[in-house]
Amino acid sequence: MKYKMLVVDMDDTLLTDDHELSNENKSMLLKAQELGVYVVLASGRPTSAMIEYAKELQCDVNNSFMISFNGSTITDLKEDKILFEHSLTKEQIHSIYDFSQENNTHVITYLDGKIISETSSEYIDVESTITGLEHIIVPSFKEAVASSAVKCLLLEEPSYLKTVEPLLKEAMPELSVCMSKPFFLEAAPNGVDKGAAVEILAKKLNINPSEIIAIGNAGNDLSMVQYAGLGVWVDNVEEELREFGDIIVASNNDHGVAEVVRRFILEEAEL
Repeated sequence: MKYKMLVVDMDDTLLTDDHELSNENKSMLLKAQELGVYVVLASGRPTSAMIEYAKELQCDVNNSFMISFNGSTITDLKEDKILFEHSLTKEQIHSIYDFSQENNTHVITYLDGKIISETSSEYIDVESTITGLEHIIVPSFKEAVASSAVKCLLLEEPSYLKTVEPLLKEAMPELSVCMSKPFFLEAAPNGVDKGAAVEILAKKLNINPSEIIAIGNAGNDLSMVQYAGLGVWVDNVEEELREFGDIIVASNNDHGVAEVVRRFILEEAEL
């Protein structure tokens, strides 16, 4: 078996536009695990918004792992414990808040399993819907955030937010900054991204990059797509990223993940 690990982004990659796990994708991922391949979900989502999908895919009983918060947290699913976690300091979060005010964006973070912000927005509503987390509006963001947290999101209309991305990278070079959706600009500690998390996990399991497939669709997937021996985009990938993968498969709505398993894991196992 050439490939030993399959790392899969969730939203707009594994899941359909309706946030559903198709029977085709589920069936193929279960078959991959039957062949001994680690199936690792890797998402910008909070851990709590991923765990039910991981269990549905039997990643826990197959002794696998899960990467959440865009690489800030790695969870050992069999042991139900955190293997790795890297958080923003309170001071960094407050600086991100100041930047958001100067650049007219909404900003959220995550505390005690809830989304925290000073404002409401259609884009925050999307994050709340996707994650299933309650959104708490507080009178003072800085007063509410008195401890570390794994990441922050800046949210605004996509074309404007794209202009904010380079400004944040320049203003706070100590952060890892990437777009996870056109209206989500993510900020995490420097060195934290999905690719770095996959590398940590691969070294723990003695798996080489050449033995890894990574599948994604957005900017926050680029690091893992480039790290993996086979970097795959689903067809709904953002246009400027298409050239940075090894192959492009069917879209998230057309079971692109299942296509990858069928072509590069099942067919190889039959040789």
